[in-house]
Amino acid sequence: MNFTFSDDQNSIRELACQIFSDRASDEFLLGFSRTDETYDETLWQTLADQGLLGVAIPESAGGTGLGLTELCMVLEEQGRRVAPVPLYASLVLGGLPIAEFGSTKQQQRYLPSLASGKAKFSAAIAELGMNVAIATKVSATQGAQGWILDGKKAVVPDGAVADFILVPAEDAKGQQTVFVVDISAPGVTVQSVEIGLSGERAAHLILENVTVADDTVLGVPGQGADIIEWLEQRANVCHCALQVGVTEEAMKRTADFLGERKQFGVALGTFQALAMRMADSYIDVEAIRSTYWLALWRLSEGLDARAEVRAAKWWACDAAHRIVCSAQHLHGGIGADVEYPIHRFYLMAKQISFSLGNASQQLEKLGRLLAEDDSLGFRAMEVEEA
Repeated sequence: MNFTFSDDQNSIRELACQIFSDRASDEFLLGFSRTDETYDETLWQTLADQGLLGVAIPESAGGTGLGLTELCMVLEEQGRRVAPVPLYASLVLGGLPIAEFGSTKQQQRYLPSLASGKAKFSAAIAELGMNVAIATKVSATQGAQGWILDGKKAVVPDGAVADFILVPAEDAKGQQTVFVVDISAPGVTVQSVEIGLSGERAAHLILENVTVADDTVLGVPGQGADIIEWLEQRANVCHCALQVGVTEEAMKRTADFLGERKQFGVALGTFQALAMRMADSYIDVEAIRSTYWLALWRLSEGLDARAEVRAAKWWACDAAHRIVCSAQHLHGGIGADVEYPIHRFYLMAKQISFSLGNASQQLEKLGRLLAEDDSLGFRAMEVEEA
C-alpha cells in the first residue's frame, strides 16, 4: 500500500475541511438544532458549487471524475464537523452505483442533477443490517408498459428528502433487479421517520402497483444481487470514513478539554488513569483508520476486499463505541448537556455503528467468509505493494 496522497487529493481534503469548518461551527449547529430543519440546504448547495458533490461522478455527467478515495476524504471531513447534510445517502448509496452500472443515458439523466445539488438520492438496502424476520421486500413483475413494483422497504437512509431511491426488487424466479424509482411517481408513498436521537430523517417506502419504465432498471434485469453486494462493500467503507472523522475529532476535543480543565489545581490530563484512557482512544482511532485504508485501497485497485471491508466495519463499530463513550465520560457532567457539542459525536458514531450491520453482524459475516474461503485467512499476513 502507498499511504501517500496526491496533491489533488490533499486539495480535496483541504477544500472540504474549509467548507465544513466555516459553516458547521459549534455555534451554528447549536442554533440549527433549535429549528425544525434536519439538513442544512445552504451547506449542501455550497458543496455543490465547489464541485464536491460530483467528486465521484464522471466528467461526462457533470462531475470531476475522481473516485472512491476522494469521496471518502470528503466524508471524513463531514464526520469531523458532524455536518447535517445527506452526503452518504446521495453520493454513496445513489451516486456510486449509477456511475458504475448505469447506462450512458441514465448517467446523463440522474448524475448532473446530483452534482449540481438539485436532486438527492438514496438506496433501500437497510435490510442488510436488519433481522430477517422484520426485513421487507418488493416484488417486480414485467408487464406491457414496463415493470410493476409492489411492496415495502423500511428505514431508507435520508429517504425523507430523496428525490430518487434505488430499490432492489425480486421477480417470480427469485432474481433481484435494481430500479431507480422517482418518489413522485403514482403509487409511491414515503413515510418520514426519525432515527433515534441522531435526527436523521429516514423513510419507510411503500410501493403500490407502481409502474416504472424499462430504462429505470440499473444494469440489467437479474443483476440486482451483484449490484447490492458491490454497493454494500463501498457503503461500509464510506461508513468507516465518516467514523474516522467522528471519532478522531471526539478524541481531540476530549484531549483539549482534559488539558484545560483543572482539579486540585492541576489539569485533568495529568491524571494517569485519564491519560491511559486517552491513549486507548488513540489506538482505537488508528485501528479504524488503518483497517479502513486497507479496505479502501483494495477496492480502489479492483482487488477482492470482502474480508477487509468486514474487518474495517467491525473496527468502526466496536472501537467507536469505546472512543465516544470515553469522550462522554471524561467530559463529566457537561458531556450530558445537549447544548454542549460533544454529544453530537456520540450520536453520529452510534448511528453509523448500527447501519448496514453492527459489530456482531460484521463479525458473523466475516467468519462465514473465512469458513468459505481459506485463502482469505492468510491475506492479513501477506505483504502487498502498490
